[in-house]
Amino acid sequence: MNILMALSQRELTGAEVFAVTIANELIARGHKVIIVSDTLTAPTKAEFIPLAFNDRFFPKRIMQVRTMVQLIRQHDIQVVHSHSRASAYISALACSLCGIPHIASIHGRQPVHLSRVLLKCAGELSLCVCESIRNQVITDLSFNPERTLILRNPVSAQDFTFCPPALPPDATSTPIPSAAQPLHVALIGRLSGPKGWVVGQVLEQLKDHPEIKIDVVGGKAVSSPEDLPEFLRPYAHYQHIQFKGYCADIPNIIKHSDVIIGAGRVGIETLMSGRPLIAIGEGCYHGLVTQDNVAAVMSTNFGDIISTKQGSFTFERLLDDLHQAQVLGSDHAQLQALREQVLTQYDAQPIVDQVEHLYSRVYVHKTKRELPVIMYHRVIKDDSEKGIHGTYIEQERFRAHLQYLKDHGYETVTFDDLRDGRYKKRFDRDHKKWIILTFDDGYVDNYTTAFPLLKEFGFKAVIFLLSHRDYNAWDADDPQHPEKKLPLMTKEMVDEMAAYGIEFGAHTKTHPRLAELPPKEARAEITECKAALEHKYGRSFKTFAYPYGSLNEDIKTMVKKSGFDFAVATDSGDVVFDADLFQIRRIAIFPKNSMLTFKRKASGYYNFIKLRREARKAKQAQPAPRS
Repeated sequence: MNILMALSQRELTGAEVFAVTIANELIARGHKVIIVSDTLTAPTKAEFIPLAFNDRFFPKRIMQVRTMVQLIRQHDIQVVHSHSRASAYISALACSLCGIPHIASIHGRQPVHLSRVLLKCAGELSLCVCESIRNQVITDLSFNPERTLILRNPVSAQDFTFCPPALPPDATSTPIPSAAQPLHVALIGRLSGPKGWVVGQVLEQLKDHPEIKIDVVGGKAVSSPEDLPEFLRPYAHYQHIQFKGYCADIPNIIKHSDVIIGAGRVGIETLMSGRPLIAIGEGCYHGLVTQDNVAAVMSTNFGDIISTKQGSFTFERLLDDLHQAQVLGSDHAQLQALREQVLTQYDAQPIVDQVEHLYSRVYVHKTKRELPVIMYHRVIKDDSEKGIHGTYIEQERFRAHLQYLKDHGYETVTFDDLRDGRYKKRFDRDHKKWIILTFDDGYVDNYTTAFPLLKEFGFKAVIFLLSHRDYNAWDADDPQHPEKKLPLMTKEMVDEMAAYGIEFGAHTKTHPRLAELPPKEARAEITECKAALEHKYGRSFKTFAYPYGSLNEDIKTMVKKSGFDFAVATDSGDVVFDADLFQIRRIAIFPKNSMLTFKRKASGYYNFIKLRREARKAKQAQPAPRS
């Protein structure tokens, strides 16, 4: 996908690192990401385009919207993801004009006033970095709870190795700080706004303790006290307090400090690095983070945000917390446990997995457009080939389908074409409209009748084969509803079609209803089918189709563990193609379907119609309330 991230940053913040971390991982996964912001400090692989969102003069706002619209159209942007209030307003307007979705990440407590209530600019989804923000925007700004989610600030685990403080010679004791052996504390955060006030309060508590060496990291470059906010300048004259200003390598600062004081992103990186953390943000003073309070600390983004407007601070505890932090620094097992607990919440890989799915979901539901996966069974030449069941389509109707697809710019793709994440490009405008044509069971007429037509139009398809049947025994041998005995394709037919570009997938050994089998039998149907087909044809089989669409979570897990990349259902599954790659919804074609019906089914919009129809039927089936 093509994603535009919008920030309004004038100095490095947690929101910027949040955006860049996601952007870099998305690019590694094959997406295109552009970042627009006033400035950008964190290193990124994304293209950066300066845009001064902090210039709030009304004519400038108009120009910002115009620029965003131009960027969206020029770069074929499919989702805009904003990370600040200023950029959210502009993004919401631009996305509305372009008809694409807007997602808004919320990194801090939101102001409450009439314009904010009326103009939420929440987008299709609002992603809050912690529970306190979510509670606040739902309570104070009436955000829709179903569209207001928690999305933690992601951390790439490989970027933060566990590096706890060195143990003292006598591991049972903790050295007392002194001028000769000071406690090295890093105070990391912005020097402006509420965070600047927090910095001032911390320094006020520690200014008369030269045994505690303090590095204040954050803000812009500091060459003299005049570069500091006025209320912090007096502290620059203390020898044990050093204002380091901006630092690009915060992880290195963390690893060379005994204790870190900070909040937000700093808190995450500190615990990931195995260092003691005293969590103090602009919302509250949590103090030393331990196993006992880490869940509460994470719920406020390490002290940055609380649900109430009034903060909660107890700086008098600071000296005692610093002493306890020294003790914790000697307990490497506890520090490792804290790292593991943080990693379960903030690991970038599952978070970016979630972001990818959210982007696809909001785009599909906003545009009502998705890659259609069509399901055929047989293509027959005349009435003599008809069966008892309606799993066929006549040759001339199939030709009309292919002609329509050709005339309207469709490109047939297979699952082989979509491997290695290429399905993420399905919305791009630089290719034709994609459609997947699938055939279940592998009847001979797929070769004799369908294949010549596919070649005539230059189209491909996916055919699912059984490994232990040479005719339709599941139908023909059914005493209750017997079907005509129909032969399945031979190896020579399959080899010829595969050489042309037809993909072949697996469809079990004998075509049972997998969800109704004992687990051992179901597993054998899946794994032994794959092994037999790969041995017979000398190629890998990586796509699976559930017979009758019969599946459950256990069956899906079996398929995944058997080495398949994709699995298709019938009419179950999400409307979003990649919501679950092991339950991809298909659209069935029946003998009596008109050309109008086929056009709707091939449009990518049909599943939305079908789901609405199913919802209406379910509602009508509900019993009337008793009077």
